Amino acid sequence: MTAFAKGAGLVTVRPVPWDDGAAVALRQAMTEEMGARYADLLAATPGLLPRGMDVEPETVAYSGVAYSAEGLPVGHVALRRLGGELELKRMFVVPSHRGTRVARALLAAAEDAARALGASRIILQTGDRQPDAVRLYRREGYTPVPIFPPYERLAGSHCFEKLLS
Repeated sequence: MTAFAKGAGLVTVRPVPWDDGAAVALRQAMTEEMGARYADLLAATPGLLPRGMDVEPETVAYSGVAYSAEGLPVGHVALRRLGGELELKRMFVVPSHRGTRVARALLAAAEDAARALGASRIILQTGDRQPDAVRLYRREGYTPVPIFPPYERLAGSHCFEKLLS
């Protein structure tokens, strides 16, 4: 469990099972938001999403949920094994808590988990319709890398890595 200051309150990121109810609900909210954000692109190119984009539960190495000081689930992050790498997946913060350092807390918890798992870096993919995510990753020390599988078929993909000390 990792606690982080959030304004006047505290955000706590707790490791949870992939099928934890709060984690499932947060991922569903993310799916709905991303579906709306990319709806025209998905409608124009059926079958665009490549195999490997879905997270299979057996590949999950870490799943965490951020809770507000009031105990409400406000964010989610996961790490999955992708080949010999750990990939950041399904990072999401509820709209009411964006800009309050929840995303930074989730990233820090995932990075700590990756280190504990012996990883030397984390990789991730995000899309061009998520400029807030791109800014966050850059600000937190993630650097661009070439687009890696399975994302090479997705126009507008941005891939990053962060080397862990």
